[in-house]
Amino acid sequence: MATPLPLDTSVFFKLVRVVNLTARPFLETVGKQHHLSLNEWRVMVVLASHPGVSATDVAESTGLDKMSVSRALGALERRGRLLRKDNPDDQRKSRLYLSAQGKRLFGKIGIAAKKREAELFRGVQKRELDQLGATLDKLIGALREQGP
Repeated sequence: MATPLPLDTSVFFKLVRVVNLTARPFLETVGKQHHLSLNEWRVMVVLASHPGVSATDVAESTGLDKMSVSRALGALERRGRLLRKDNPDDQRKSRLYLSAQGKRLFGKIGIAAKKREAELFRGVQKRELDQLGATLDKLIGALREQGP
């Protein structure tokens, strides 16, 4: 007889729980106020950090599947928050940018997001955050190597 796994105490379950607990307030406040989904926000973060990337790059950076990225990009574009420009190096891919409206929204939400992040990590020491970041980078690297 196999030993049952205590899934609710696993590190993986705890990671999922942290994501869910931080996503819920976003959806209930910022998302509703600005008509913005969590995936759209995740895409905006990538575009603000790496202007001119492709949709494939966005999917790689966020960990979202291509269809979720495509839907988020479409919604951002319909609301005037995204600009697509031709890529002279590869006509099959567009370069993606936040529009002026997208940049303004990102700036506004980003201030609240940084405040929320500071509150979340208030009781965590810098070395603990550095270690957590290094561990998460290691996990991300391992998952990338595994592929889909």
